[in-house]
Amino acid sequence: MLNLRETSRVRVLMAACAIGALSACANSADMGGQQAAATDTSWPTAADEVAAPAGFSADGIAALDARMKQAVDNGEVAGLIHVLVKDGEVANFDIWGDQSYGGAPMTEDTIFRIRSMTKPVTGVAMMQLWEQGKWKPEDPVTKFLPELANLKVATSTDNLDDLVEPNHIPTMHELMTHTGGFGYSLSPRTAVERAYIEDNPMGKPDLDGLVQRVAEIPLLLQPGERWSYSIAVDLQGAVVERISGMTFGEYLDQNIFTPLGMDDTAFTLPEADRARLATVYQMNGDGEFEVLPDVYNFFVNDHAESGGGGLASTAHDYTRFVQMLINEGELDGAQILKPETARFMMSNQIGDTPGVFTGGGFGYGGAVATREPSERSPAPIGSYSWFGIDGTWFWVDPVNDLGYVGMIQRRGNAGRDAVNLRGESVQLVYEALND
Repeated sequence: MLNLRETSRVRVLMAACAIGALSACANSADMGGQQAAATDTSWPTAADEVAAPAGFSADGIAALDARMKQAVDNGEVAGLIHVLVKDGEVANFDIWGDQSYGGAPMTEDTIFRIRSMTKPVTGVAMMQLWEQGKWKPEDPVTKFLPELANLKVATSTDNLDDLVEPNHIPTMHELMTHTGGFGYSLSPRTAVERAYIEDNPMGKPDLDGLVQRVAEIPLLLQPGERWSYSIAVDLQGAVVERISGMTFGEYLDQNIFTPLGMDDTAFTLPEADRARLATVYQMNGDGEFEVLPDVYNFFVNDHAESGGGGLASTAHDYTRFVQMLINEGELDGAQILKPETARFMMSNQIGDTPGVFTGGGFGYGGAVATREPSERSPAPIGSYSWFGIDGTWFWVDPVNDLGYVGMIQRRGNAGRDAVNLRGESVQLVYEALND
């Protein structure tokens, strides 16, 4: 039987072989940023919703709408936008409520903090660079981030006193799949995670500073040991900068956002857009909603451009990104990825490595369904999805040529009026599809 270290290396070699086979098909000169921008980027709008979307029952769509509206009417969220697309058409596009409780109405132009829904965008950027032959899954991360050459591994959850050498330098494949052993700042449950919280690498003024701070914090796990949600995608953003010679934001704008017509997606917003930015809420200890302060100011460019969670976007823009994924890398003439690259990115790349908290597998940038559909998780095998901590979520279903984008601004489900609109939306969409 292979040990964990050998298993990890086998998976890297398998990924390298698979991605290498794709490379023979890909023309590295054909990057998304070198394609002509789409001639009409207004789609999707609420006006594009078709009267009788193919495959869905009218009652099922009505039930989906009713639940989303109910969440607003009950005060579970201040406002909500959701977009359901199938076969290249808008099956459902609805807007309810306000950008803040008692504030301006939610509109198609409302801007949301999409947080970790930034991660699949970063994954696309990385795959574009792979198509140019700029990196390989088996490359050590130190090829691009030499600051990480002296990483150590924590052996205790309580302190950072006893450190050991890593069994190997994390690979690019492991960086792409949250299996490199890096920590994060979402929970204070371990000494490594507390170190991330205390100095907040994502709050550094640039990605070079982020990488340097990550280099000073021990790994949470041995590379390849298990899947563990991490700062790896922020490190990917630094890799994009090192390879491209651009700032991460410039790269995304030139090679993804402009070609796709995602004009309202960025790390930093102009002051004129302040009125369009929805307010994030969190339940306090008294069971009341309070405004959740921003991690950083979206209107001041004084922080690292976080590939793991720093983008703001709109339902329109992110649905265009989702439709590009459904189309296997293309939208309205803009070829962002080769079809085989998009399929590879959205396929399970970690085998049965344990730890994925959504269940199933993980691709490059998002979770991949690997289990037969059930009542609780009805999306088919091969569906690709992720979500943001401030309430946004999406999934791509290549089996049914379907995609969904949901946008709210509420962090956490605890306390009064607990809400799981992400899970409920999946169930309601497939009930409508299967009626």
